Amino acid sequence: MLNQEVTSPALMSAGPSTPRSVPLAIRSKQGSKGEFRPSSMPSIPNPFPELCSPSHSSVRAGSLVGDHIPSDEDMHVVRVYDEDTHSRSVLVSSGTTARDVCRILVQAAHCVDLKSWALIEQHPSLGLERCLEDHEVLLQVQSSWPKDGDTKLLFRKNYAKYEFFRKPAQYFPENMISDSTDVKTGMNSSQLVQSMLKCGSCPEIQGYLHVREAGKKSWKKLYYILRRSGLYCSTKGSSKEPRHLQCICDLEDLSVYTVCNSRKLYGSPKMHTFCIKPRGHGFCSQDLKLLCAENEECKTCWVTSFRLFKYGKQLHCNFLLAQTSPALEIPPRKDGKQDEGEQSLVAMDFSGKSGGRVILNPREAQSAEQEEAYSWRKREALRYSLPNSGQGSRPSAVHQTQAWFHGGVSRTEAQRLLEEQGQVDGMFLIRDSQQHAQCFVLSLCHKLKTKHYLIIPCEESGRLYYTMDDGVTLFIDLLQLVEFHQINKGILPVCLKYPCVRIAL
Repeated sequence: MLNQEVTSPALMSAGPSTPRSVPLAIRSKQGSKGEFRPSSMPSIPNPFPELCSPSHSSVRAGSLVGDHIPSDEDMHVVRVYDEDTHSRSVLVSSGTTARDVCRILVQAAHCVDLKSWALIEQHPSLGLERCLEDHEVLLQVQSSWPKDGDTKLLFRKNYAKYEFFRKPAQYFPENMISDSTDVKTGMNSSQLVQSMLKCGSCPEIQGYLHVREAGKKSWKKLYYILRRSGLYCSTKGSSKEPRHLQCICDLEDLSVYTVCNSRKLYGSPKMHTFCIKPRGHGFCSQDLKLLCAENEECKTCWVTSFRLFKYGKQLHCNFLLAQTSPALEIPPRKDGKQDEGEQSLVAMDFSGKSGGRVILNPREAQSAEQEEAYSWRKREALRYSLPNSGQGSRPSAVHQTQAWFHGGVSRTEAQRLLEEQGQVDGMFLIRDSQQHAQCFVLSLCHKLKTKHYLIIPCEESGRLYYTMDDGVTLFIDLLQLVEFHQINKGILPVCLKYPCVRIAL
């Protein structure tokens, strides 16, 4: 829906005529003595006047009990957009964070899952985007925007926001970790990174980057070193001697943006471009410090390291808070022990004539699980293929109601959607094939790359099935195919885990 209202004690809606990027103050009704009074509530005499502070006091009336009621000057308008250019205007206080807005929008949009949502700061004309950190204050972010620009906020999934805490080896390649990083005895690079991340730190990063010189269209390849003290450039090859290092910028007041369509906009040698911008500088293409990595893995490492060096321990706190966000989960026991039902669950094999036996080998248990899942899917397919199903050979349209189905989007558009939402392992969507009629395509992320698998319909015994492995495994519809591959890899490199979804605000 377009411009629906959100009502909350901390966040309230504004009208649809509000400009999208400039915060506006909202006037609220006040009493004759200047005190805040909701328009829908009558004046009620105070039975305890001695507990209230005088009108000239710095403590507001009502602030001693309950929440603080913000004044007109504390409230501003923020408009958030979805992927389909629909928007929702929200009234926020001066201390509202990105996490607060995401929580309200999730509830207002009736999202099933509550995690991995984020606010994206987007500058379309410059091709710049960045994911706001959960602790960032929204009005402070907006204060740096150009008043006459096209900057806006997007509400979008971002599965990769804290993925580096879960898989540090994938985000910090060994060849990019500086050899001057302190290595503890008995620890490899992966263990070292894991230990540093828990402490809110990051190893020193090094490597070659293409840089666009200020005021020019040409790009030059230089050697860079990223440390806690700042970003340095070597003036002599890959030398890291102090006399050869030139400080490029400090990390305190620095924002890092990814650059979309960088080849067309800035003529970059690769598509893996990001940008660093000091907070005091404006959003002008001449003032942007554009850097281009050789591949997506290197770009992700640089951007992640910038975030860690700038925010440190705060990012780990944000990660822990995101993990404990409200969800439909069974809370753990206070003593840390498992319930008796969980402790009694074991893998069993009932294929022998002598009864069941406990499977002790983990690999054998996993194999038995996959075999049972395949047998169950096969039985389901046979049950649906019976003549009394009444469907004949008509294809099932159940997939059209699923969040992971994106209809007729192109291959390029599908890859862009997956990249925008984090491109983590197991992220996927299904779309119509543009080259083969009646076929579908599964687009899956693995190791920061997107792979595409053709889903072909085939007919057997008068019944329509779908397959990805030339008929070895058959599925009655796309929903069954997705559910099967959520617990079994099959021919895929990883199980399906994160659906690429789009919602309407």
